[in-house]
Amino acid sequence: MGLNVVMLGAPGAGKGTQAERFARRRGLPKISTGDILRQGVQDRMPVALLAKATMDRGELVDDETMVAIVRERLVRPDTDLGFVLDGFPRTVSQARALDAIIEERGKGSLLIVDIVVPDEDLVRRLAMRRICSKCGKNAEPGDNAETTCQRCGGALVHRADDSEEVVLERLRVYANATRPLVEFYSERPTFRTLNGAQPPDRVAQELDATINEATVPEASAASEAQRAVGR
Repeated sequence: MGLNVVMLGAPGAGKGTQAERFARRRGLPKISTGDILRQGVQDRMPVALLAKATMDRGELVDDETMVAIVRERLVRPDTDLGFVLDGFPRTVSQARALDAIIEERGKGSLLIVDIVVPDEDLVRRLAMRRICSKCGKNAEPGDNAETTCQRCGGALVHRADDSEEVVLERLRVYANATRPLVEFYSERPTFRTLNGAQPPDRVAQELDATINEATVPEASAASEAQRAVGR
């Protein structure tokens, strides 16, 4: 069965950093809709350019576009053993569509981790955040002395959607559209919350422990089902 992880959290909660670290440790693809869209902007794809204008205003890209992007990505062979989703789903409608995609795949259920950080910390983090102007990778937290991207050498710049005005709008949009996801997922046995107001290394350790703990009931249930078939 695949290890399929959804990382939830407000802008600036650190879900992108933790998703990338976790995916690398587990040998899984980290799938970020933001990265896909930024690559599309570099390639001058019309749908990506329209989506970028929406993102730069602090608004969410429409559900139909985001679902199509994720559906196409999840049929690629590198997701057979699982994946880590960062930035999707962001609405309950997207979450329902993702459930349908997971059911079609038949390669494991979803593990959902919500990284929680107080709003005042989010505003401070986003004001300091930088991104590579070339490949779109976020700079590691605390790397304020670095001026170039560790991945490709591109210049690190502040994101257009991280100005104070846009940050406040993004948090408002998150509160209205994305926080209901917590209610949607909270009753599932594989839903977990994580304190993101800690040093990144500590969050990473707790994320590993949380995922390991969440997969034990699922593995036990699968083993019991196999034993029942053999009786």
